[in-house]
Amino acid sequence: MISVSFPILWAIPDTSVRSDLTDSNPRHIKMADEIKAVGIEKFDGIDFGYWKMQIEDYLYGKKLHLPLLGSKPENMPEEDWQILDRQVLGIIQLSLSKRVAHNVTKEKSTAKLMEALSGMYEKPSANNKVHLMKKLFNLKMTESTSVTQHLNNFNTITNQLSYVEIEFDDEIRALILLASLPSSREGMRTTVSNSAGKSKLKYDDIRDLILAEEV
Repeated sequence: MISVSFPILWAIPDTSVRSDLTDSNPRHIKMADEIKAVGIEKFDGIDFGYWKMQIEDYLYGKKLHLPLLGSKPENMPEEDWQILDRQVLGIIQLSLSKRVAHNVTKEKSTAKLMEALSGMYEKPSANNKVHLMKKLFNLKMTESTSVTQHLNNFNTITNQLSYVEIEFDDEIRALILLASLPSSREGMRTTVSNSAGKSKLKYDDIRDLILAEEV
């Protein structure tokens, strides 16, 4: 049996929405801004695994996760369950782009909505993989970008690729990172490459060297 603190759940205002109302209701706009403020971008059909992880973490953090499990706790009244489920459904709708939301407008429960989204977007598509690979290979560090920010961008993309089942050998990651550095880092790139000799490059070593250059 799942233990539920009803006073906490009941105190949460009703944020349920239809996807066609999210742009006009001030309460919905406020909730959408809060979701964006914690780093959750609207899901646009790309990288479902990463978006799902973020929205689930957000709901667990707000103690709104029970509808994700799909079944009502035995000690919760049906009316309260329906309200809670509708609240969470509205929050998830707020984190969908209009294009995606139009594909799931008929879903009336949180569990059914997540099931429908999983069926459409969870399996990695060739288009998703190509999109992320292009982002990775087009990623170039500019002179005005800090090393830390560049590494964050690099790791974000490689993590997203992991979600669509594309993993890189450690040396390949190191080589791609070196190749993404600006021409002003050519001396360091050459030194690192030569010092490795016949040994394989290690991503963590390259990362640490790059970070040390900025200190």
